[in-house]
Amino acid sequence: QVQLVESGGGLVQAGGSLRLSCAASGRTFRSYAMGWFRQAPGKEREYVAAISASGVMTYYGDSVKGRFTISRDNARNTVYLQMISLKPEDTAVYYCAAVQVLQSYYVPQRSSDYTSWGQGTQVTVSS
Repeated sequence: QVQLVESGGGLVQAGGSLRLSCAASGRTFRSYAMGWFRQAPGKEREYVAAISASGVMTYYGDSVKGRFTISRDNARNTVYLQMISLKPEDTAVYYCAAVQVLQSYYVPQRSSDYTSWGQGTQVTVSS
């Protein structure tokens, strides 16, 4: 399993942008599909975005489509989540997740599919 460390969270006004980063340990990062999830107080964990091990395939939750972009740099063992046009309802703790996959194009979209999780980073969007 990989160790994951998120960064880049913070306080931003509605309409603003943030870029989250997730740094992974280990030398097999390129064999892991990566995902971002979020959890707001009193709510269930929500799928945000995911990217295949190859980086070719990406999927997004309906609430963030067109505003968030997931990407990865396998040379840096890092996955990113670029967030624009942020809304107060985007306020949550954002978690990075990873799972080792056999198919480079496979993109898991359920939290239960992932085996490694970061500690989370807080994103707060003020109105």
